[in-house]
Amino acid sequence: MIDTTIFQDKKAVYYTLGCKLNFAETSSIGKALKEAGVRTVRKGEKADICVINTCSVTEMADKKCRQAIHRLTKEHPNAFVVVTGCYAQLKPGQVADIEGVDLVLGAEQKGNLMDYLGDLTKHEHGTAVTTATKDIRTFAPSCSRGDRTRYFLKVQDGCDYFCSYCTIPFARGRSRNGKIANLVEQARQVAAEGGKEIVLTGVNIGDFGKSTGETFFDLVKALDEVEGIERYRISSIEPNLLTDEIIEYVSRSRRFMPHFHIPLQSGSDEVLKLMRRRYDTALFASKIAKIKSLMPDTFIGVDVIVGTRGELPEYFEQAYEFIKGLDVTQLHVFSYSERPGTQALKIDYVVSPEDKHARSQRLLSLSEEKTHAFYARHIGREATVLMEKSKAGAPMHGFTDNYIRVELEHDDALDNRLVRVRLGEFNEDGTSLKGTIL
Repeated sequence: MIDTTIFQDKKAVYYTLGCKLNFAETSSIGKALKEAGVRTVRKGEKADICVINTCSVTEMADKKCRQAIHRLTKEHPNAFVVVTGCYAQLKPGQVADIEGVDLVLGAEQKGNLMDYLGDLTKHEHGTAVTTATKDIRTFAPSCSRGDRTRYFLKVQDGCDYFCSYCTIPFARGRSRNGKIANLVEQARQVAAEGGKEIVLTGVNIGDFGKSTGETFFDLVKALDEVEGIERYRISSIEPNLLTDEIIEYVSRSRRFMPHFHIPLQSGSDEVLKLMRRRYDTALFASKIAKIKSLMPDTFIGVDVIVGTRGELPEYFEQAYEFIKGLDVTQLHVFSYSERPGTQALKIDYVVSPEDKHARSQRLLSLSEEKTHAFYARHIGREATVLMEKSKAGAPMHGFTDNYIRVELEHDDALDNRLVRVRLGEFNEDGTSLKGTIL
């Protein structure tokens, strides 16, 4: 039994880098500390506990993690500093050596952070507690709201795919997941708190069921029955795991929104093979066509990596033309970053930083064109928008079912409400459509 008396009236600061899954997990850590008597630090206060949840998807991510640790240890000089997340799992010794760090927790330990805090006495040198990747078995549940209306429900963790460029399987371990019954109960709790929208998050959520003998489709059907939840969004799902039955079910569902995020990574079959992806461009195109045939107004976001090893100029041109021809809404463009221990390092051809940047800019411009055209098609239509809280006097924003960002005049009474609007012209910065309440 943990003695929580030492946590009474203590103050904590939290800093999260990386994906939505990390934010959900930080929220769960914060909830555990709050239940022990710790409150979140207010502006101008010094924290007693500092929790940094890290990312390691790129070399730049590692650098940002180190910068964040240095900054927070200076801002809160006497705080007990805990670092967890992917960077902590992959390079625990390196993190423990950073001045001011007291405790480094790996993927298996972060869900039980309270067990490792002791009496909050600072260490002369950081202590690292991790588990070898092959031995990571725990699924730590988490569901976060953060500052927005949407909740993020972690349904799965880890990955068995071992793509040639990626370190996530080494940072998070093998694929595992929560039980459907437990996840449904979490969704019911969100509804009881007044939550209306849940985003399903994980590392490879389409692989759901590896540890429980269930399927992602089973989960979708079970969550769809939870009363009080108005909207679900599927955060990201591999194209080879996005089955026709899931697409068809979403097209009929009242609660699952016409909104998909599907990683492509490259529009060149040659590069997909080098990446060790489990599909080709023909399969990807067929999934987009299937979605659009049933739900023409679906928002489809797509991840693309540029400049990976082996991406010859002609391969990039093939990829660009393939993506240009896809009926998708937005591209999330990432420049390839070499990660230690990955198989991609064995590929000879290296893309220069200048070419990476040029390719990235071309795809970002293409993305802007596609998003603008998608929004423009909806001007004059009616839509239901779930409004989010904003600063006093500032315009309010919310999203339609198919993820179009809508701007309305400020009205506190609209916070977390579903509002029927007519979509108007673009706002001043071109990031939203103006809405008029019907």
